[in-house]
Amino acid sequence: MLRAQAERLRVTPLSEQCRTLNFDVAYQIQDEALSQRIERGENIVGVKVISGTPVAPLTGWLTDAMALRAGEPLPRESLVHPAVRPAVAFVMGRRLGGPGVTAAAALAAVDLVFASLEVTDSRYADRACTLPDLVADNLSSSFYLTGPVGFAPAGLDLSQEEAGITVAAGKATAMRFDAVTRTHPAEALAAAANCLARRGHAIESGWTVLVGSTPLPLAVGFPVTARFSSLGTVTLTC
Repeated sequence: MLRAQAERLRVTPLSEQCRTLNFDVAYQIQDEALSQRIERGENIVGVKVISGTPVAPLTGWLTDAMALRAGEPLPRESLVHPAVRPAVAFVMGRRLGGPGVTAAAALAAVDLVFASLEVTDSRYADRACTLPDLVADNLSSSFYLTGPVGFAPAGLDLSQEEAGITVAAGKATAMRFDAVTRTHPAEALAAAANCLARRGHAIESGWTVLVGSTPLPLAVGFPVTARFSSLGTVTLTC
């Protein structure tokens, strides 16, 4: 999977190569890829969460090589069919480990909440893949950017958080408004901590946890701006 990412290759879904691929094997593949990234100098800085699936949540890893700074252009040369999604970014104030984590306990462990944009880019060929395929591909996560201002969680109603995405493509502007999450994002954060605990992991202090919505196609070459209802604005330079 790492070679496919580095060389911009498309691969056949692993489930077509191994009919017995399940979530346990998929997470082993994901963790092995992470180990190789660490060996080449990357550091773990957080977790990505996908909620709303029949086996929710699904989790993937974030490393410092995936983090973009404000104004830093997206490395388009490394992408093939990128997509972008708005996400709520939790920056943890203390370690959060399961099992038995509740949404209230998860939110109490958060230091600040940011608006965020995440760029995904699947390594699979243009065909249907399974959820274990997605897990093995680290949930297709490629890059992410957080907004300039963080907010204390105590003053926020994240259950009502929405984000509008504007993609500037010449004179045409496409805007889509969508709920960032289907439930309170803290529910997804708690579920992620409990899921990670089953594999012997915890969410560490200082890490960023992304909880977001469905990705939208990204027209590389044009800026993308997400305006959140209470978390402010974040702009990705493509």
